[in-house]
Amino acid sequence: MTRDGSGKPRAIAEALATLLRRTGLDAEVARVGVLEAWPRLVGAQIAGVTQARLMTADGTLVVGVRTHAWMTELSMMERQLVTKLAAAGGPTPVQRIRWELMR
Repeated sequence: MTRDGSGKPRAIAEALATLLRRTGLDAEVARVGVLEAWPRLVGAQIAGVTQARLMTADGTLVVGVRTHAWMTELSMMERQLVTKLAAAGGPTPVQRIRWELMR
């Protein structure tokens, strides 16, 4: 617990949320939520061969893929995946996916 200007204690989560808002990092933290949600949103099979790496401010999700074959398959599914991810909500909806081969 911390104290706000009133001298009353407040929860650390509330203090952290205030700090993130003041520094402008709250949108960044919310935006990367899709990285954590990726496996749940795309399912075990796709999650097993991919890794969500980065969510940009303009709505581009960068995803690593294990093989060229999977990259081709997922590229053909991109519209469906973008729709599914955008429906999950968030401050910056996924607009497009950029596929990268994992090394």
